[in-house]
Amino acid sequence: MSPGRDDAGARDIAVTGLGLLTPAGNGVAENWARVLDAEPTAATDPGLAGLLVDFSCRAADFDPVAHFGRRRAWRLDRYVQLALIAAAEAVHDSGLDPADWDGARVGVVLGNALGGTATFEQQVRTLDRQGAAAVSPMLVPMSAVNMVSGYAAMEFGALGPNLVTATACASASTAIGTARDLLRSGTCDVVITGGTEASLTPAVLSGFARMGALSRRCDDPAAASRPFDTDRDGFVAAEGAGMLVLERSADARARGARVRARLSGYGASADAHHATAPDPEGRGAERAIRTALRDAGVAPDEVDHVNAHGTSTPLNDLTEARVLKRVLGTRPVVTSSKGVTGHSLGAAGAIEAVLTVLALEQGTVPPTANLDSVDPAIEVDIVAKAPRSLPIGVALSNSFGFGGQNAVLVFTAA
Repeated sequence: MSPGRDDAGARDIAVTGLGLLTPAGNGVAENWARVLDAEPTAATDPGLAGLLVDFSCRAADFDPVAHFGRRRAWRLDRYVQLALIAAAEAVHDSGLDPADWDGARVGVVLGNALGGTATFEQQVRTLDRQGAAAVSPMLVPMSAVNMVSGYAAMEFGALGPNLVTATACASASTAIGTARDLLRSGTCDVVITGGTEASLTPAVLSGFARMGALSRRCDDPAAASRPFDTDRDGFVAAEGAGMLVLERSADARARGARVRARLSGYGASADAHHATAPDPEGRGAERAIRTALRDAGVAPDEVDHVNAHGTSTPLNDLTEARVLKRVLGTRPVVTSSKGVTGHSLGAAGAIEAVLTVLALEQGTVPPTANLDSVDPAIEVDIVAKAPRSLPIGVALSNSFGFGGQNAVLVFTAA
């Protein structure tokens, strides 16, 4: 395909591979089962002992040495480790073999908000205690935000465009939308895309706590992340990675690939309102949703399901619900997976995009964990207690972030 071509065939983008590594499990199957069971992952975190908030959603069963070996694991910050493992699952799932592809036609676009904060905080402590001569020469390559896509390119021989998008909690959805554009333009034939985050560190969690963004349910962490619930009081910080392999649908069909879903639309906008609070009227979020629907050629009344941003903060959940009702009415079936996974910041959009594709495939919307009593001011159809089976032809995945960043993806059934 020649660069710049943008006909109907180029616009039809297929999802052919999925990968997940989150607190809910290692791999897509484990994650899906736990999300369907609405089993929360939040727990007291020894690494946060003594802080204002001492719990998180951590990928507790993840052993980097087992995956990378001791020497290589030592050289990769945790946010990169998570990304490489999830990306390997997605590439394997796609049926593509990096040994056979034209690497110059393969891109990597990943979302991340904060980079290698674990490495950075550790090395600042080393500097303070032991002096400059003790600081690791790997500090910058382990903590710089762009290094995750660089390492992924090395891992898979991807020689095309190599990008990291940083739009706070919308980072991964922005990355997926950007990857879509590279395929539509003819710049790439394959893009590995998604997001990763591993910032459950004392400084980062203390900052969020002091801001008032985190739940304070230290006596009952498992019940702390409760999107859309009357008693929600803040989000639960998490880590994780979600990855997708995207191709033009015509190319996927030509090689006999399984198309898991189509990425049909993407919309992005800015609130231009406040550093951390959403526009109280949700005007930026509304623009992103409407833009994504127009891009997909989908009418609002055709949307069957929304995987909401749904962070469990009082203002975000109410604003998002009001926007959904205003744009889509009360027909779509809504869920937030953050009741199980927590909020993985820059990775959240990709984790939720993968779960949205699974909902499309299986005709099943997972329940929102810990949703005991829906806030009476919220007037959308939110799934609680048990999964709900229904035909799904069109689904949205919403991501909204600090700085007024909004990104919305439209997936349609394969």
